[in-house]
Amino acid sequence: QKRVLKEIRNDMGQPAQMNRLLQGDVGSGKTIVAFMSMLLALDNGFQTCLMAPTEILANQHFFGLSELGEKMGLNIKILTGSTKTADRKIIHEELENGSLHILIGTHALLEDKVKFQNLGLAIIDEQHRFGVEQRSKLWKKNEIPPHVLVMTATPIPRTLAMSLYGDLDISVIDELPPGRKPIQTVHRFDANRLKVWKFIKDEIALGRQIYIVYPLIQESEKMDFKDLMDGYESISRDFPLPQYSISIVHGKMKPADKDAEMKRFSQGKTNIMVATTVIEVGVNVPNASVMIIESAERFGLSQLHQLRGRVGRGAEQSYCILMTSHQLSADSKTRMETMVRTNDGFEIAEVDLKL
Repeated sequence: QKRVLKEIRNDMGQPAQMNRLLQGDVGSGKTIVAFMSMLLALDNGFQTCLMAPTEILANQHFFGLSELGEKMGLNIKILTGSTKTADRKIIHEELENGSLHILIGTHALLEDKVKFQNLGLAIIDEQHRFGVEQRSKLWKKNEIPPHVLVMTATPIPRTLAMSLYGDLDISVIDELPPGRKPIQTVHRFDANRLKVWKFIKDEIALGRQIYIVYPLIQESEKMDFKDLMDGYESISRDFPLPQYSISIVHGKMKPADKDAEMKRFSQGKTNIMVATTVIEVGVNVPNASVMIIESAERFGLSQLHQLRGRVGRGAEQSYCILMTSHQLSADSKTRMETMVRTNDGFEIAEVDLKL
């Protein structure tokens, strides 16, 4: 983190625009580096913004950074599709008169109405979710293009990074914060389900929380893997109330409902979160210690790695259980073996590229 901050500080002192890509594996602390970079800009009298691909992620950044910023008297606001008109007016005014220091948001930041007094640094999180056009819109928010920091937790093999992002300087955080135990990953077949369910019950008895992720919302005729609603029903049978409570999150829900369910889970009011991949990126619940991925053969390697990164964020030993059917293609077998063998995102990216 310190090394990366030095690189960023050095860039920001140059007369040319910074274009830097920050790669750091899941949970390596990119957000705090982003925050420190924002403080550099603020110290020099500039505003900053942080754009994230989803409302869930934007909200999470907002809560995280507000906690840090409050103590310094920073004015931090969030702008997403569901921001009320009255709040928008305040944001637009404060942006233009310079009293708003940090604006966090989704694609809503790109709207023409959003004008800064002096934008000095634009940060884009999970940058592969945005197009080039979208990135360049942010540059035009200031007369002199702002410094740009793009962040990603999806490791990109070096060779590919050079050709894909040749216009960007690359920083890498290749260590995790101390005190994190490596996540234990195992591959289990559907036939072992009862043992897995018992393991979940033991973990919940210890006060931990569980994610169970499904590939689809409703099943398709052709494929026999479990879909979310089916799974939710069978889990509700296997984990009866009152001692177990279950949250459910998928992409077809309204953003407000999604956020409400996420909140219940992160506050510990529910102990099982049944979800599709909408929780793949950035969701942070330190007390969650088990990630179960159903029909894991349906997911790509970087997706599996991202999902696994939702656990192991606290001090407890965490587990990732990959559930599959017995019939696996050669590629699926390689993916499962790679996940079980290593936690290193860069190694996983290399295997992915080979596949």
